[in-house]
Amino acid sequence: MSMEPSEIRLILADDHAVVRSGTRELLEQQPDLKIIGEASDGEEAVQLASTLQPDVVVMDVRMPRLNGIEATRRIKADYPKIRILVLTAHDDDEYVFALLQAGANGYLLKTAEIDELVRAIRTVASGQPALAPEVTGKVMQQFTSGKTLPEVVTESSDNFDGLTDRELGILKLVGKGLSNKQIGKQLFISDRTVQAHLSNIFSKLSVNTRTEAVMHAVRRGWITTGSNE
Repeated sequence: MSMEPSEIRLILADDHAVVRSGTRELLEQQPDLKIIGEASDGEEAVQLASTLQPDVVVMDVRMPRLNGIEATRRIKADYPKIRILVLTAHDDDEYVFALLQAGANGYLLKTAEIDELVRAIRTVASGQPALAPEVTGKVMQQFTSGKTLPEVVTESSDNFDGLTDRELGILKLVGKGLSNKQIGKQLFISDRTVQAHLSNIFSKLSVNTRTEAVMHAVRRGWITTGSNE
């Protein structure tokens, strides 16, 4: 009897329309992959997952209304059989472990080649985990060190104008005069991830430059420039 894989039904969740369009175009070239819905934010991803019951949701992390972490948590709580494959530019520990704790079945970086993405989708659809090599290293290091998992990232906060702990930490390092490369090296994340965090900080604080962001934080007493704290 043939054991050929059946069609895998997908939802793409990403707030960038161009990214969704490009991903859809590439994935639809695979005969066993079918895009049945697209979401531009986390709320929409949860709603579509409930309505369409896909096999896999390809989920971004940073999205409006509801982030990928909370969207993953809600989908897995109500529909544990739906697989979640995270596809993001963020590779820092905070996001990796928060998403794995929320129930994500796979974690891939947007720098991955299309064949890696296709393989990861098929892997999670089959019930197996699929992690980028960078993420696998983080997980193994965490377990072999005997440390507990990092705290889950939360996007909502009544303090610091909604900045997450990681964003506030980066802002403090900016206030000390560190460059993106220096910040990345200190926090063990990529320059690209630092820039992504800064873009989110600028948006939340309604500023356009690093200097404006630091001054905003200093005026509110969140940080002290040049501090060794």
